[in-house]
Amino acid sequence: MFTCTQQFVNAQNPFWEKVKETSPTLGVEQGTTSFILPQLKVGILHASQTIASLKLKDDQLFDYTPDELLTKRDRDKFFHLGDINLSIRPVGELSWQHYSSAEKRRPVVPLKGTQNTLAAADITPTLNNIPLKVYRYWDNINGNLSLRFVIENNTNQSFEMGSLGIPMIFNNNLDWKTLDSAHADNVFFDPYIGMGAGYLQVNRLHGDGPSLLVLPQENASFEAYNPLNSDPTPRSITFEGFHEWMVHSKAHAETEWKGVEQWNNPTSAVLKPGQSKTYALRFILAPSIKQIEEELVRQQRPVAVGAPGYVLPQNNQAKLFLKYHRKVKHMEVYPSGALSIRPAATTSNKWASYNIVGQTWGRARLTVTYTDGLVQTIHYKVIKPEQQVVSDLGHFLTTKQWYENPNDPFKRSPSIISYDYETQSQITQEQRAWYAGLSDEAGAASWLAAIMKQILIPNPVEINKIQRFANETMFGRIQHKEGKDKYGVVKSLFYYEPDSMPEGTYSDSINWNTWSAWPKKEANNIGRSYNYPHVAAAHWVLYRLARNYNKLVSDENWETYLDRAYHTALAMVEKAPHYAQFGQMEGSIFLIILTDLKKEGLHESAERLEEIMKERALHWKSLNYPFGSEMPWDSTGQEEVYLWSRYFGFDDKAQTTLHAILAYMPTVPHWGYNGSAKRYWDFVYGGKLSRIERQLHHYGSALNAIPVLTAYRSNPEDFYLLRVGHAGTMGALANVTEDGFGPAAFHSYPSTLANDGISGDYGTGFYGYAVNSGTYIIKHPEFGWLSFSGNLTETKNTVQVTLTSASRARLFLAEEKLWLTTDAGEISSLTYYPSTKEIELTISGDSVDIVPHVLLNIEGENAYIVDGVQKDKQGRYPIPNTSRKIKLIQKR
Repeated sequence: MFTCTQQFVNAQNPFWEKVKETSPTLGVEQGTTSFILPQLKVGILHASQTIASLKLKDDQLFDYTPDELLTKRDRDKFFHLGDINLSIRPVGELSWQHYSSAEKRRPVVPLKGTQNTLAAADITPTLNNIPLKVYRYWDNINGNLSLRFVIENNTNQSFEMGSLGIPMIFNNNLDWKTLDSAHADNVFFDPYIGMGAGYLQVNRLHGDGPSLLVLPQENASFEAYNPLNSDPTPRSITFEGFHEWMVHSKAHAETEWKGVEQWNNPTSAVLKPGQSKTYALRFILAPSIKQIEEELVRQQRPVAVGAPGYVLPQNNQAKLFLKYHRKVKHMEVYPSGALSIRPAATTSNKWASYNIVGQTWGRARLTVTYTDGLVQTIHYKVIKPEQQVVSDLGHFLTTKQWYENPNDPFKRSPSIISYDYETQSQITQEQRAWYAGLSDEAGAASWLAAIMKQILIPNPVEINKIQRFANETMFGRIQHKEGKDKYGVVKSLFYYEPDSMPEGTYSDSINWNTWSAWPKKEANNIGRSYNYPHVAAAHWVLYRLARNYNKLVSDENWETYLDRAYHTALAMVEKAPHYAQFGQMEGSIFLIILTDLKKEGLHESAERLEEIMKERALHWKSLNYPFGSEMPWDSTGQEEVYLWSRYFGFDDKAQTTLHAILAYMPTVPHWGYNGSAKRYWDFVYGGKLSRIERQLHHYGSALNAIPVLTAYRSNPEDFYLLRVGHAGTMGALANVTEDGFGPAAFHSYPSTLANDGISGDYGTGFYGYAVNSGTYIIKHPEFGWLSFSGNLTETKNTVQVTLTSASRARLFLAEEKLWLTTDAGEISSLTYYPSTKEIELTISGDSVDIVPHVLLNIEGENAYIVDGVQKDKQGRYPIPNTSRKIKLIQKR
């Protein structure tokens, strides 16, 4: 059991005991010199002149570096801040020679510097007979720390530098930590791989206080971001690993990354005899995470703001705003024609403005060159229109992933089963039992996605299959429907028990000698709370379809499905109390169920559900950081913790949760990282290529977007929240293939840069899109009227927006703090009259037989009513589907 007081990793890790048997080489025992800058206190080791500590000047307890590991990691091969990696070759030769200052430590030679130099050294001796000279300087540049390398060619031949990497060693290692100590001591960091405009942001886990930024100072374009897998520090759930900032990457692109299209074009540099070149980074502090871009502007760095972001549906008109003290010289799109770009009017504070439209499906790179020669890259992903992506996904899930086998020995038929996209085959056996067992995230996610899709775009053919799955396989097999374990949810229908199954049941090509090949007893365990939200969400979807549509659901009435959803919520706490103490991924479904119980007048059930959820929320209220999980640290429980804390008025805990989310969910001009919540171990539990690796738009993106956008709707002046939240929501669509396959996540390693090969736990993130996606309309003080998941046209007297989200069922007008949703039917467009505050909606639905009424909900600070329509018992406005335009007027 992991709690806020338990250590994440046993301090007696045998790895570190073995490390003790080797000799220290870093020279920690020779002491450290401290330097005090206006905002930082820097400790530099005498022997190696690498960083021993990097602290805030006014917070001596916190260190950006892994200080508690310094005397454990003081051996060869362990990287420290100040190290360098180089790959070089004589010009004309083919083979690269690799050199690292960490590979085999040797004493460096101290040098004298200028009055701004804190420490300087010739580090050539520790680069293992490199034929070049390498000097390193730690400088004070206008009060900021700078790391500068000078590489000099004193030979009589030219050398090509094919890779130059600067290790970024910060304290992201959570080993031995409690949740409290991790949030006090540790950081997460993510890159903007944007060439000359690139940077690394280093945020404390709690999300408060300043954010450390690493910026290019001289010739240090951020070309690639490479994992330092050669560093011996064990990677695990509590340690993602270290990365290096790569200025040049051609050597890697020709070797271990060969055949993989990189984010930026790999480069190299040639040093002729007698030539030298300087590469420098600087370290600055932004006052807060939300003020990173303001600080970049102050530091005269290029800043890009995409609205709505960098995942571009082909039917969306997007905006790009650029701020730099030099003008744009030219722009280039790769692949050619992938984006359409048209200049627009410059804003009042001189932000250059552009209209962007995605033309060609896939990754696209915009290269911006400024008049001073600085090059910035902005990375887009062009996708199909949101409705089309979701429709394709639903079709793929209910055809290629539809499993029909009456003789299946594990009784998984009919179902929507996991899928291997690389082999184009269903996953019916796997050594990780849950993959093939229709439960846990990697087993349940595919059928969950297929069901959640129906909330957005109901499809009668798909719903018929889903009803069969729900009533024949889910309710009664995955979930018990009778006996003492009624409503309990098992971990897997698939299990490995060869002695109890006919010969030939299990493939001989799979290694079954692993803990994850669960026997039947383990597979039948109902004590994992995380399996319950999937089932609760499925029941809830069927309730909504039966309640609000005609002729879509026929097997049971809506009362039955809502009752099952309610009892599943109760069963989670009663039958899986150990993990139910934590926030659940998709845990927002329980608040949704509670809301519908109240709307239906089922007060006794609502009171009971609210009572048990408040007990959980009171427990979270007692913790400093209530983000426990079955994992030591996690980024999924925050979704539910935030919503219940907010619901019960525990506002301080809701804010603590929101700040923690923003610490690991950045906004940068790169579709892969923008709004991508930190996840780095679920390829092990839900992927085909199994390794510890930063996952791009894993399910955490869309789940964490739920609290972020919920917070935004209460604070519509906070543009940062909208950008992060909308980007996270779109992350659920970013990796869907052209034919509709949803992968677990995108691999960030430059050796891969591709979707994972199997469906894995994709559907958990799609749940976030299904319940949270919508169109947002704002009037920004600098950028003017903008729409997210909508196309906006402004005239003298009106603002008109055509909705482009998949469901076209949710719409937020920030100017009026107005949240419009439909339980059935679509809002095609909105026209807003700012002077009178009147709103006109164009609504539509499916056929009148299926959607007799568009069911409109109105929530907001300013009270609006539908002109001429009375509310129903649930507080909705039932608008006849024959009506096309309706007026909303402010209630005076």
